Amino acid sequence: MRFMVIVKSTPESETGAMPTPEQLAEMGRFNEELIKAGILLAAEGLTASKEGARVRFEGGGKTTIKDGPFTESKELVAGFWIIQVKDRDEALAWVRRIPFEEGEVEVRRVSEVSDFVSDEVSDPYLEREQAWRDANQKPIS
Repeated sequence: MRFMVIVKSTPESETGAMPTPEQLAEMGRFNEELIKAGILLAAEGLTASKEGARVRFEGGGKTTIKDGPFTESKELVAGFWIIQVKDRDEALAWVRRIPFEEGEVEVRRVSEVSDFVSDEVSDPYLEREQAWRDANQKPIS
């Protein structure tokens, strides 16, 4: 099973403040543990919301774009990991080891192609999606 670990923004991260060298070293060690365990699929930090944009789809092909920062939002994302583990409990065990003094992360299972397939639904696009995932989604080594 794949899980996305979503790191919530803090007031500091929204200012664009970078982690200290010590924090970066701790995070590097944690990421190395994930790599050695063979479970890390992706990990990235995100820039502050002031560099982002939101696109709203309003039907009929109409879209509205709003540039950041998104000061009215209380649930901004600062980064993420995607890990592949056997179950939710293992994901949470790894998450408890994240070297944060403070903060919050959200853990969500990533949908698999099989979540969309049933006895009534067999879609060639889903089969191609699964083949692509099998060929391309490998742990970082």
